[in-house]
Amino acid sequence: MAKSKRGRKQSSYTPSAKGKKAGGDFSWKYLFLGLCGIGLVAAGYGIYSSQNRAQAFEVLAREGAAALTRVDTRPSEGRTHLPAGQSIQYGTNPPTSGPHYTVWVDPGFYDTAQSRVNLVHSLEHGMVVIYYDAPGDGVMLRLREWADLFTGPWSGIVVTRRAGLGEKIILTSWRRTLRLDRFDELASAAFIDAYRGRGPENPVR
Repeated sequence: MAKSKRGRKQSSYTPSAKGKKAGGDFSWKYLFLGLCGIGLVAAGYGIYSSQNRAQAFEVLAREGAAALTRVDTRPSEGRTHLPAGQSIQYGTNPPTSGPHYTVWVDPGFYDTAQSRVNLVHSLEHGMVVIYYDAPGDGVMLRLREWADLFTGPWSGIVVTRRAGLGEKIILTSWRRTLRLDRFDELASAAFIDAYRGRGPENPVR
């Protein structure tokens, strides 16, 4: 008889209110974990894509290494920091060294021309400065891609407009210039790879 009573008691059990609440919380936890998983997958894809672009860039740089023989290298014109507004004359155009203001131009793609005096400070930091005007939509996309790829404060890329160049591209680093009548992907990648991150203030490569 005792065994029969225990069986009836077990069959008449119903979940408590506390149990129902726990089940509801559990479903929200699954939703939260699912969203976190999606975020992690997206972040992982972004890292993977960035690595692929970096590897592709390295291939271009190796293939374009011969173009480095066309790089114009000049003696340093100094590294003095001057107050903003003071007039400064340079021995090269665009300048690749010399006195400059205390503020620099951060890495990135710029639709408007940036101050040459501030750009010299960027060069001192080890950035590569690329000048463009109207090289074509495909070239603009490539330059934007590279500006997004290299963003370090001591090894980034500054892409800035310079009126009058037309299709020409000018790449500069500290004391060095490469002039191209038209955008050359291999030569440009080789220049960037060879000289970014090697400025006199804090070389990181």
